[in-house]
Amino acid sequence: MTEEITSNTPAPDAFEAALAANADDLATPVAEFVAEPISEAIDDQSNSDLALASDEDGDIESDENDPNAEFRRTLRAAIGDWYVIHSYAGYEKKVKGNLANRIHTLNMEEYIFQIEVPEEEVMEVKNGARKMVKRNIYPGYVLVRMDLTDESWSVVRNTPGVTGFVGNAHNPSPLSMGEVEKILAPRPKKAADKADIKFIDFEVGESVTVMDGPFATLPASISEIMPEQAKLKVLVSIFGRETPVELSFTQVQKL
Repeated sequence: MTEEITSNTPAPDAFEAALAANADDLATPVAEFVAEPISEAIDDQSNSDLALASDEDGDIESDENDPNAEFRRTLRAAIGDWYVIHSYAGYEKKVKGNLANRIHTLNMEEYIFQIEVPEEEVMEVKNGARKMVKRNIYPGYVLVRMDLTDESWSVVRNTPGVTGFVGNAHNPSPLSMGEVEKILAPRPKKAADKADIKFIDFEVGESVTVMDGPFATLPASISEIMPEQAKLKVLVSIFGRETPVELSFTQVQKL
């Protein structure tokens, strides 16, 4: 790459830990890793959640009540296996673009088929304005569907921004179908997400009264809104000086 990048490469087992950390709640920050490999994280869920049901011919059973049934069929019909590669955190989309260009210029379309950067939509509030933004679920990782050969391995590994494959560097193991589904399957909107949007009824600069804690009854002004933590950063006047304090939504009252 032409620009200098400070090394921020994830540890070899970080993706497995990140997958486990995100298994139950994707809103949990990826930095809060748990030391649990992928296989254990998957075993913790019920077999019915992850098992790919099949009939006598080995085809996946249709289930009108399962929103991921069609995704599973598409997943199993696709050629190639899914591999995980390391990248510099924050450069995942650039790596995706770099690899896509190399696939085209090196005529590797018959060996490397798909590149994905797993993302989720989160609510962001800045200066009182609310908007949905996309955030990487696994910073520092990119998924690639490919037929692994010496040539395709080299094309991926030598892509600018790629620091290696997860697992064995020269003979990496592909993800299982269950793991791929866990990472890439469309996720329904949680009821909690709607609730979050509903109770964010504050604006930066708004005056409020602190109702709880050591600053109870004091007036304050909102300087920052943190919807994911359900917290506000407010400025409270202490001894004639404005001091920043973090409070939950329930600790303040609008005037």
